[in-house]
Amino acid sequence: MITPRLSDLVGITGKIAPIHFAESWDNVGLQLGDPVAQVSRIMVALDPGRPAIEAAIEAGCQLLVTHHPFIFSPLKKITAADETGRLTILALKHDLAIISLHTNLDIAHGGVNDLLAGHLGLQGAQPLKITGGEEYVKMVLFAPRGCEEKLLSALSPFMPLIGNYRDCSYQAEGTGRFTPLAGAKPFVGEVGAGHAEPESRLEFLILKERIGAAVTALKGAHPYEEPAYDLYPVLNQGPPRGLGRIGTLAAPVAAAIFAREVRERLGAAGVRLVGDPERQVKKVAVCGGSGVSLLHDAARKGADILVTGDVKYHEAREAEALGVALLDAGHFATERLMVQGLGAQLKDAIAARRFEAEVVEYQGEQEPFSFW
Repeated sequence: MITPRLSDLVGITGKIAPIHFAESWDNVGLQLGDPVAQVSRIMVALDPGRPAIEAAIEAGCQLLVTHHPFIFSPLKKITAADETGRLTILALKHDLAIISLHTNLDIAHGGVNDLLAGHLGLQGAQPLKITGGEEYVKMVLFAPRGCEEKLLSALSPFMPLIGNYRDCSYQAEGTGRFTPLAGAKPFVGEVGAGHAEPESRLEFLILKERIGAAVTALKGAHPYEEPAYDLYPVLNQGPPRGLGRIGTLAAPVAAAIFAREVRERLGAAGVRLVGDPERQVKKVAVCGGSGVSLLHDAARKGADILVTGDVKYHEAREAEALGVALLDAGHFATERLMVQGLGAQLKDAIAARRFEAEVVEYQGEQEPFSFW
């Protein structure tokens, strides 16, 4: 068991919620910190505000992982004259790094919207709005025996999930032959002499759009000066990815009853329902946070109701015109599930890599609105 560096945690979070999943306007990933710093304690929170930052410092954490970005718009200055500057200075002073997983976590398998759909009992939930899909290539590489785990660990961030499995690879044994020429510095063998080396053949899928980064990682981890590897195009395609989720309830229920169930399951201080309270709903669309932009997608896919937050007056009128019920359960209540959900994923991923780091789930966040 070794203590991970911040760069290791960037890789782990990037596997949970790949950065390339994020919307083009978003700012995700490492927001603050030294990539080579060691991290023995991590806090997970929804918001990177003062309460969470102070709680992380008090708990002795070196990393705070949040859903909402700490830095969203480019900073022109960092001074104590504004809250962002003050918090930046505070975090740096206490060596607290910050990673934010925003729309990439909304889209990711097991992310915000999967958690929300599961919490509300949706069956067969699928992305509501398709934003892309995974394309793969097969990487085959050859390495001297004993180097397999190091290479697979370095390339793990570029391997896709296959269903509920991660880090899938195949290994076979064979013999590699080569003759080092003048100027070479061979890891095994001698210059000018033919050499036969017992080697392992490793093969696995990698994400097509990350080929360049994967090859760079391979070359950095491989002991040979010139690693032998092949890239093969394949027809395998992963499941589509996208924003929101749509699925079905086990049985139809009146919209008013469903609204009360949502409030109780999410622990929301209150909910607002648009549409006939007696209407029977079965096909349900969800989007954590501010998801009314998906209203037309919900209507096209035949949803009876869309559950989200931050609903405005004219959006409610639009839902009425479309004939889709709308349930505003609040931005906070529909997203705070990520604290426990992401915390669990981080714990599993850290343990799988044999790192030693504690994950703490911040429980001090509260709904900013009061309901009277």
